[in-house]
Amino acid sequence: DSAVRPESYTQRKDGSVEIHQQIVIARDSQKGIVLGKGGAKLKAIGEAARKELAEILGQKVHLFLHVKVEEGWDETREFYDDIGLDWVK
Repeated sequence: DSAVRPESYTQRKDGSVEIHQQIVIARDSQKGIVLGKGGAKLKAIGEAARKELAEILGQKVHLFLHVKVEEGWDETREFYDDIGLDWVK
């Protein structure tokens, strides 16, 4: 399982926006899957997300993705609260 947790959203003076997000995974063994060979998979995910966000927001987007291993994140109510989802168990 994985989830995306927003870290920061900053409006730049040039009219663009800088967004930092974490891709949270449950096990270290998943890191290679998310990153891909030489980081290619993460780069592709970032490019697609950046384009979609730019279209939705109507402005240039600088997107920074970070992969974080957090065992048991999907069993933590606080995690769901942090990302704006309802806790359903």
